[in-house]
Amino acid sequence: MNVYAVSDLHLSGADTKPMNIFGEKWNGHFDKICSDWNAKVQDGDVVLICGDISWGNVLEEGLVDLRRLSGLKGTKIFIKGNHDFWWNGITKLRDAKPDESFIFLQNDSVKVGDVVFCGSRGWTCPGSPDFTEQDNKIYLREAERFKLCFRSAEKIRTGGDRLLALIHYPPYSLKNPDTLFTRQFEENKVDKVIFGHLHGDAYFPMRSVKNGIEYILTSCDKTGFKLVKIL
Repeated sequence: MNVYAVSDLHLSGADTKPMNIFGEKWNGHFDKICSDWNAKVQDGDVVLICGDISWGNVLEEGLVDLRRLSGLKGTKIFIKGNHDFWWNGITKLRDAKPDESFIFLQNDSVKVGDVVFCGSRGWTCPGSPDFTEQDNKIYLREAERFKLCFRSAEKIRTGGDRLLALIHYPPYSLKNPDTLFTRQFEENKVDKVIFGHLHGDAYFPMRSVKNGIEYILTSCDKTGFKLVKIL
């Protein structure tokens, strides 16, 4: 089983919101992703998508974009991003999934083969520009949600299983490499952390290692609209 990741698809099948307003490289970006996906992914593989999937505002609009992924191979594991307003109620979403290849994580975990995946949205971390008191409240709440993720993962993880954490926001800032998120990742012996959210000229290392954990940025424009090999 291979594991790939690509994040921040920003699809807009139900609402015209062209991404090429952010530059010509976004022209036909979903076609580029699909072409690379079809070249790499086999039926037994897993593809991680770390949020900002659709510009839809309600569930049905989000489902329009999810259905565009249903013909692609592999098990697809999603977490929510800050723009996924259509993702409102995990039970309704799971009941409405296009097919059995779709898995939606929300403060919990799933095991595929010998890999456990857990995830939540996360938030802007202290040390980021313009971090406010309101951000701090959400940051603390999101850290509590990751505690739920790891409690869930502990119940299904057995000896030899690798643990991958999905988070939409970068889990640390370049000015503050030690956060509530990174501490939990280290305490729970996470192997790799996959995230997105950043676009354009925003600088962050594509791959970095901190205290034995690899952190991998997978925003699609940062990866050249290609899937990143994780395992």
